[in-house]
Amino acid sequence: MNGFASLLGRKHFILLVLFLLQIQSLGLDINSRPTAEVCATHTISPGPKGDDGEKGDPGEEGTHGKVGPMGPKGIKGELGDIGDQGNIGKTGPIGKKGDKGEKGLFGKPGKKGKAGTVCDCGRYRTFVGQLDISIARLKTSMKFVKNVIAGIRETEEKFYYIVQEEKNYRESLTHCRIRGGMLAMPKDEAANILIADYVAKSGFFRVFIGVNDLEREGQYVFADNTPLQNYSNWNEGEPSDPSGHEDCVEMLSSGRWNDTECHLTMYFVLSTAFSLLSKLSLVVNICVILVSEHFTGFQKD
Repeated sequence: MNGFASLLGRKHFILLVLFLLQIQSLGLDINSRPTAEVCATHTISPGPKGDDGEKGDPGEEGTHGKVGPMGPKGIKGELGDIGDQGNIGKTGPIGKKGDKGEKGLFGKPGKKGKAGTVCDCGRYRTFVGQLDISIARLKTSMKFVKNVIAGIRETEEKFYYIVQEEKNYRESLTHCRIRGGMLAMPKDEAANILIADYVAKSGFFRVFIGVNDLEREGQYVFADNTPLQNYSNWNEGEPSDPSGHEDCVEMLSSGRWNDTECHLTMYFVLSTAFSLLSKLSLVVNICVILVSEHFTGFQKD
């Protein structure tokens, strides 16, 4: 009997152990509470969406964002009102001298003047007439001297200076002869280089020189009628005279020669000896002294 109870007790113990092992395999702990894995199969579903809450207070101002790209050009607006007059600008340069206008109509005759005093004015009239002639000559000489002072070049034998008065070829020849000189004739390379340098440094592009074929077409000679045998300095392709009217010669600032029409007007180069220039200066000085004395004497009388 005791052996049977003992055997029964062992069986119960074995069954209890097997039962506990079975419970553990099913995921239950010793206190018979379900594990987390078992509870995960019984999750709660979310409830319905609640009502909107009240609007909160405005938050603090945020930082400025980056500058966006430039937008497209807008439509041109309407013309605005005329603004106030601006400041007066600087005075512009003086314009060129205009052409001489037409002669105006005669004005109305003036009133009869008062009777003058009786005097012997014959000698004064004679003196004034002579004085006018002297002044006119002096003005011409002074204008010529002014051109000489503006610039001069010289060699061992001659002086060269540009007369800054635009004249045609024949007028240039006459002007030089009146001054006791000649239109410059560069008969060698040294004279040609000197004149060309003079023209270029004076800022001119071309001048008349003493070369032409006025007497016989195609046969160029100097102004003193000597032929161009030993020296010439024609530009490339020159002389060329397709129309038959280019009978005079100009020197370019490069020193090259070019045939051109004689009726054109330009500056020209006058050549003269040193003694003639000295004589001219002396005559001008004497004229100045004489005119001064005449004015002084006239004021005394």
